[in-house]
Amino acid sequence: MKKAFTLIELLVVIAIIAILAAILFPVFAQAKLAAKKTTSLSNQKQISLGIIMYAGDADDYYPRNDGCTLNDSLLTYYNVQPAGTNPAPWCNGSASPGAFAFRDNHYAWQKWVLPYIKSLGLFNHPTIALIKGTSLTSGVPNNTDQGEIASGYALNIAITGALNVWPSPAAFGAYRDSFVGGTQTGLASPAEAMLTTEQWFEVVTGAWETNYNGQQTPYWPAAFKEHWEAMYYKSGGTGDCGVQTGVIDPTKAPFGVVPVGYADGHVKTLPVGQYIANTPTFAQYTGASLNTAVCSYFAAFGSGSLTTPQISAGAGLFPMWGL
Repeated sequence: MKKAFTLIELLVVIAIIAILAAILFPVFAQAKLAAKKTTSLSNQKQISLGIIMYAGDADDYYPRNDGCTLNDSLLTYYNVQPAGTNPAPWCNGSASPGAFAFRDNHYAWQKWVLPYIKSLGLFNHPTIALIKGTSLTSGVPNNTDQGEIASGYALNIAITGALNVWPSPAAFGAYRDSFVGGTQTGLASPAEAMLTTEQWFEVVTGAWETNYNGQQTPYWPAAFKEHWEAMYYKSGGTGDCGVQTGVIDPTKAPFGVVPVGYADGHVKTLPVGQYIANTPTFAQYTGASLNTAVCSYFAAFGSGSLTTPQISAGAGLFPMWGL
């Protein structure tokens, strides 16, 4: 006659299974996160190489286009307008939804390099969700409702430069000229200069405009230490910009590091603290006391007519930023 499990034996087996599950589930979660990190790095490397290939076909110049093209949204569900439709409402922000879906400027910089990488999927981060709704600041056109891919990978537009010339050059920031001339050879150390980065909140790293209200606007990098602390550390502390200094917000840096794509094509991860340490303080950069407007600015920062930064291009002090 077969002997059945006793209740105690059954409970012991269940307890062992529960203990094993408690041990293994975090391991599985870490393995899944590691796989997503690998995918993200691969995506970013291909994006960076696509930008470099573009420059190779454009006499060494990085892309900085602006235009308006019917049915060329990165979010393809907007591309349903009949042939011959005037695309302007989807380029000037008056269309709803998809207000800027067909605009070809730096908010949709992915269009500049898409012919070289051939895959829209590379722009979708495996962990960071696309921004929807009104984004993080009122009026910033960088979310899916605007027809653009924001959050995930960001372009350092201080290196590439940007234009605001559609449908005609604007009085404000029409020609946003890179501080290094907008070319690969303009960089003192391409192997150390950041071309792309992973970013949870915006499609570009932003820029400091030293002629903020002018048509010709020099673009310098958004190299403000306090800004990047606010972007990666948890809020609610006593540090500059009200952060908990050194306490990483996992929603902002899901891998605990910042993947960076460099101007020579290689990609590597930096600890958040190292990324921030590679960046000058506002006072070092500008020679002025902290302007808290940099804590949460997005595409560009400027106020009136600002002077050229104290740290010159190629000085070698902060090479990640080309400074």
